[in-house]
Amino acid sequence: MIRFLKDVHKYWRYILYSAKAHLKDEVAGSFLNWLWWILDPLLFMLVYTFVYTIVFGRSQDYLCAFIFIGYTTWQFFDRCINGSVKLVKRYQSVLSKVYLPKFILILSNMMVYGFKMLIGFGLVLIAMLLYRVPWTPKVLWVFPYLLLLFLLSFGLSCIHGGVYMEDLSNIIRVVLRLMFYLSGIFYNPEVQLEGLAQYAMIRLNPTCYIITQLRNTMLYNKAPLANWLLLWGAIGLLLSIIGVKLIYKYERRYVKSV
Repeated sequence: MIRFLKDVHKYWRYILYSAKAHLKDEVAGSFLNWLWWILDPLLFMLVYTFVYTIVFGRSQDYLCAFIFIGYTTWQFFDRCINGSVKLVKRYQSVLSKVYLPKFILILSNMMVYGFKMLIGFGLVLIAMLLYRVPWTPKVLWVFPYLLLLFLLSFGLSCIHGGVYMEDLSNIIRVVLRLMFYLSGIFYNPEVQLEGLAQYAMIRLNPTCYIITQLRNTMLYNKAPLANWLLLWGAIGLLLSIIGVKLIYKYERRYVKSV
């Protein structure tokens, strides 16, 4: 762990520089530039609102903010996991010339996706103001839950065999697609599910758990399931420790394998 903290401190400037360069490159050829970071979640929110209200015929208090929270949270998790699978191959030219712990690349990518997530939550706050959602101290629970999201995303991003398994990206894509539909992005599992299915989805699916608790504390003034926060936090920390140790153990083999 001490080695990990030293490496993060040592390469922190690279993490920031790489994240900024990626963001600039992403909008370099676009006419609307950074506006796409706002338009993207807005357009998807409109699509999911249509599906929820017209196709499913459902109603939900503070619907736009409800969907923004689900979509923004899921996008961060999905991009982190998907982006980590072929990360070593993408940066092969860099890793073949200089030593760089692989988790530094993961952290750099997470900075990019985290910046976009902050824009999404900025839109959530605007929607809350427009809806005149009552502000309560429970809103502060957003910080530990976003920390949990970051921890789980980092831990899972570090634990994979993308360097050695060509088909892993396809497997991950299928698993994430299944998790997408099981995470309540555009529906409310607390309302539309009952019994054991509701209990299992909200507590045993980490993305559904985080999304549900963010909605409850930010929009509906409900107390969070704090005991499960501690459990998933411990799991995220354990995954992160195991992932970092695996990276240190096999980092010299990564470039040779691609």
